[in-house]
Amino acid sequence: MPMVTIIKKGTSVIQMKRLLKEAFSKTPKRNIRQYAGVLKTDVDPLKYQKKMRNEWS
Repeated sequence: MPMVTIIKKGTSVIQMKRLLKEAFSKTPKRNIRQYAGVLKTDVDPLKYQKKMRNEWS
């Protein structure tokens, strides 16, 4: 469930930074390193891209 932070007009920069820092500190940290690497496939990437874009010439 996404968190909503309401910042009203006239709020000082210091208060905005504090509110944003507080909001981001509560979000769970995700490990995206598990997605890093090389995808091994038999499909030629350029041919696949052209097919998806309908760029056959």
